This record gives sequence, structure tokens and C-alpha cells, in this order.
Amino acid sequence: MLPWLEVTLETPDFQAYRGQEPPRFANKAELECAKVLDYYGVPWEYEPTTFVLEQDEDGRVVEAFKPDFYLPEQDLYVEVTVMKQALVTRKNRKLRKLRQRYPDVRIKLFYRRDIERLAQRFRLDFAG
Repeated sequence: MLPWLEVTLETPDFQAYRGQEPPRFANKAELECAKVLDYYGVPWEYEPTTFVLEQDEDGRVVEAFKPDFYLPEQDLYVEVTVMKQALVTRKNRKLRKLRQRYPDVRIKLFYRRDIERLAQRFRLDFAG
């Protein structure tokens, strides 16, 4: 079974979700974050925007970044990562590029430790 399919099967009926299609979360941490946002009635969208970070000389996209959540009332993108540190370094580099290319875009990165703290505080079913 594909990992995202497993998470999709248990996706609840979200009340604060503002997207058109049901979200297909990449991992359990994203699902649990969506549950927290929804519980508190925070309007959110899942992966609504792809930011082009780099293009080749012909204008083809070489590198892009699609944050996990967008909170329209806060005008804030949220990226959730539960990756190993070596992979987090690459994600941090993408965030730096995004901030340079799109200085008006507000984005916050939540790391594994942030997600684990949320899981403890809200007794979430996080298996990161």
C-alpha cells in the first residue's frame, strides 16, 4: 500500500478546510497538524501554491517548493517536516531560496521536535 493512501483513508471530514479536493497528506504528521488546525477552527488549505525557486535559460522549472499548509486568515504558509537532519538541511535551503525570491511570502517551518511537542500537548496519534 502506498504511504499517502494509508493516511488518506483515515482523513476526517474537516470543517475549517478551504480547499476544493480532499487533502492527500504525505505523512501522519501533516494529518495531525490538519486536525489541530481544524479543531481550533483555523481556516486552512493543503498545498495550494507551488513557488518556482529556479528556472533554466528556457524558462523551465528546475526547482520548486510547495508548502504543506496555507492559513488564509494569517496569510501564512506552514511547512511540516519530520525528515532526518540531512534532508532537513535541503528543505532549509529551499526555504532560504523562497524567502529571497518571494520576500513578501510569510512561511514557518515546523520541525520533528515541534510536531512531537504538539503531539504530546494535544495527545495526537503521531508516529513520525
